[in-house]
This record gives sequence, C-alpha cells and structure tokens, in this order.
Amino acid sequence: MAAVFLVTLYEYSPLFYIAVVFTCFVVTTVLVLGWFGWDVPVILRNSEETQFSTRVFKKQMRQVKNPFGLEITNPSSASVTTGITLTTDCLEDSLLTCYWGCSVQKLYEALQKHVYCFRISTPQALEDPLYSEYLYQEQYFIKKDSKEEIYCRLPRDNKIEDFGTVPTSHYPLVALLTLADEDDREIYDIISMVSVIHIPDRTYKLSCTILYQYLLLAQGQFHDLKQLFMSANNNFTPSNYSSSEEKNTDRSLLEKVRLSKSEVEPSENSKDCIVCQNGTVNWVLLPCRHTCLCDGCVKYFQQCPMCR
Repeated sequence: MAAVFLVTLYEYSPLFYIAVVFTCFVVTTVLVLGWFGWDVPVILRNSEETQFSTRVFKKQMRQVKNPFGLEITNPSSASVTTGITLTTDCLEDSLLTCYWGCSVQKLYEALQKHVYCFRISTPQALEDPLYSEYLYQEQYFIKKDSKEEIYCRLPRDNKIEDFGTVPTSHYPLVALLTLADEDDREIYDIISMVSVIHIPDRTYKLSCTILYQYLLLAQGQFHDLKQLFMSANNNFTPSNYSSSEEKNTDRSLLEKVRLSKSEVEPSENSKDCIVCQNGTVNWVLLPCRHTCLCDGCVKYFQQCPMCR
C-alpha cells in the first residue's frame, strides 16, 4: 500500500514526493537519536523523564505587617488552678478575648468558616461558630504600643483542675486578639490572631507553652506561625525547661498528641543583616522562615538571599 502510494505521489509531483520522503527521513532520524540519549529536542519521551522538566514558577514575596504580639510571662508558674499571665504588644488598640476550655472541633470549624463563610475580625465573629462550647470567657482592652501584662484565670467557683486525659477534646486556653477600631481593619491585611495555649493541670503536666498561633487575613486565609530560623547569637532557648530529663518528657508528651515542638535552628553567627552587615535583622521571609534582612535591604529582594 505504501509503495503504491509513493509511486502515485511521484507521478503526480516529483518535487512534492521528494519533500515528503525527506521530511519522513528527518523525523525518523530525530526520534532515533533522541531515543538513544542524544541531546536532540524530541516529543516522544518517557513520562518519567518529562515530569522533571516542567517549569515551576516561584511565588513573589508579599510584605505584610502583623499588628499583634502575644507571649507567656513566667510560664513555669502557670497552671489551670493559679492562672496565667500574658504579655501583649500591639501596634493598635486591640481586644484580648480568652476562651477557657474551648472545644477543639468547634475552634477549627470556626477557622474554616473564616475561609468560606465570614471573616473573624471581632470576638463575636469567633464566638458565634463556637456555639458557647467553652467553660469561661474573659475580655481585656489592650492599648496601642503598651506592653501590658494580663493576668487570666478561671473563676474560683468553677473548681476545674484538669481538662481530661490525652487526647483531650478541649484546649485549656484559646486567646483571640482583634483590632478594637473598625477603621484599623481596613489598614491591615491581618485582622486577628488566634493563639492556642497549653496550661499544665493535674492530669497533663506538660510545661505551659503556645501550641499554635494562627494569623487570620481579611482576604479569608489563615496562616500557621512557625518557629523562625534566627541568629545563633540570640538566646531563644526556652527558659521553662529546668533539666534535660524534663525536656525529653515534655517532648514525648507533645508527640503523643502530635504536637512535636521543633527547636529554633540557627542560620548565621551574626544578628546583623546578612547583606549589609550593619542593619538590625527585623524581617521574616516566608515560607522559608529565614530572619536575615533589615529594613533597608528587604525592599531589594523578591526571594530569600539565603535559600533562593
């Protein structure tokens, strides 16, 4: 059939016949050379070889400012019966709302509703999807740029000594920071911060620590804050661990509830900017979490100068 077709094609137009034969020869040669590994651009390739050649576009860095700051003061003295002291540092007037014994399930349902239904920009917006599945709620007004120490505790008449055995269905404390002024919510991308705090009780002796912190954005996303890669000169070792034995015990308890806590990993031997070697490091690059740039140098980079 092929021979008859070629003869007919030659009789019709010798030049067209030559062009077809030459094209078939070139295509066959390219396929054969490519199959044996020659550096020839070919289409026919093994799927395992082509999947690595797909170009991956890098995401651009986006600069956002977090108006909220929260940390635990004297974590070694905190407990369910004696209470806890929280230190806040907010760029704007804010509200600190604490939910004791908050339901784990309802909290994460509320975070999903922040993405798909409504924005959690006020305490009431979080309280509605919680359906009052918490033991006690208290609220404090935080003044702008004032590092206030807030003492929180359950009422004495509650007589709560623990929240059950691990894995528990309730977090000991969930702290919500929101902007008090409605106009400020139009300025910041981050409109609230949720902190999940473990407090030791009669049953669960793990040292007081912040288990999770979530930043809630006005666009409907929420991000989980992670440990930063900081300078080795900065002392970021948790002070509430009195001995290596206690530290190992706490780590094993964390692993039981899948809350493994990673230590802060040093990245450089200097706390100065790795570019200019002069400015103070005060910018965090995500998602790599390298903290290595100052105010003057960060505007010149679209990707991390350490890991690209």
